This record gives sequence, C-alpha cells and structure tokens, in this order.
Amino acid sequence: MRTTLTLDDDLAVLLRRRARESGRPFRDVVNDALRTGLAEGAAPRQVEVPEPRRLGRPRVDLTQALSLAASLDDQGILGQGR
Repeated sequence: MRTTLTLDDDLAVLLRRRARESGRPFRDVVNDALRTGLAEGAAPRQVEVPEPRRLGRPRVDLTQALSLAASLDDQGILGQGR
C-alpha cells in the first residue's frame, strides 16, 4: 500500500542514515522500524520527570530589575564614548 507520511526531520535523518549504512531501501528500513515499535510486548519509552525542589529565597530583589538593567546599559554606553 502506498501512503504519504510526514516524518520529523531528526527521525528522517536517522532512518536515512540507517538505510545508507545497511544498504537497504529507505522504505524497508521505515517498515522494519514501525514493525518493531508496534510489536506486542514492546516496552513504551519511559520519560524521566525530575522531582521539583525548592530553590530558596531569591538573592536579588527582582522588583527593580528593569531599572537596574537600564542603569547598567546607560553606564555601558557612557563608557564606550571615552
């Protein structure tokens, strides 16, 4: 059966590389990869989720961050004029 399939770029690169290295047609490599992934008993890929943790109190008062950034930018511009 012929069908159109859109692959993510990174996956297409891996499949083309495997086809080139094995000397097999791209179509055969894609079919084998799908069969392997769909085989009964194939373990689903586990995603590791990190445990959240507290980072403590901020060490910098961010309420004045914009004015601090503007002040530093002004100092940089004035310093370049020398």
